Amino acid sequence: MATTQHYLWASGHFILLLSALRYFFAYATFKTVSPIWYKACYTGALLSYAIVCQKSLGVPQPNMAYVRKALLDENVQYFILAFFWWTSKPIAITLIPFMIFSLFHALTFTRTTLMPQFLPPGPPATADGPPTPHHFAKQLQVWVKANYDTAMKAVAYAELIIFVRVLFGVLLFWNSILSPIIYAHFLRQRWYQSSFTRDAVTYTVVRIDGIVAGQGNPTLTNIWTQGKGLVARWGGSTLTPAQGGARAAR
Repeated sequence: MATTQHYLWASGHFILLLSALRYFFAYATFKTVSPIWYKACYTGALLSYAIVCQKSLGVPQPNMAYVRKALLDENVQYFILAFFWWTSKPIAITLIPFMIFSLFHALTFTRTTLMPQFLPPGPPATADGPPTPHHFAKQLQVWVKANYDTAMKAVAYAELIIFVRVLFGVLLFWNSILSPIIYAHFLRQRWYQSSFTRDAVTYTVVRIDGIVAGQGNPTLTNIWTQGKGLVARWGGSTLTPAQGGARAAR
């Protein structure tokens, strides 16, 4: 049975999704969009992630052990990032990873909580077994499972593109210098916690390696090699990446 807290968690995802659709629809139709929709997106994200963080970590404790545990939690990292974007100048592309997460959570909530209230269950699979879910719920479950990995790959690549956007945004005075610094630290954590992020980074680096090598420019090759070395040292390449990766805002 869903609790009030569970409904609040789901409402945050629905708020994010609906606000983001309104925000991007205005962009697509070349209309002026109010920043309130951007704020609403991240307000929904903060609501959902705050509930998940509270459930996974419990009541905040004034000690370093709790702080260290919290900072290593994926949901806390996304909560902090959502708060940073909420307080910053709107950057539309930053909404994409949160939208993808919210889409899958909203669909799962719809299947497990909303559909059973309005759609009759199917006949039991066995004589004494429980009723089976409605066929619409089954179809939705199959779609979510079939597309989850693809969606998480899209999130990983989108997060790399966001970093490029905020990095160049500093050079063009589109965003503060704090944005790429905070986002670089966020991506460092994602590298150790998400196999999708590691795969995306590895693929991107290999592609750039090929492009740089194809230029036949020793100076460019040297700059790229030194740049990779600096990033590897900053990222702590001797650490062992965490296996797998929990789903954010569960």
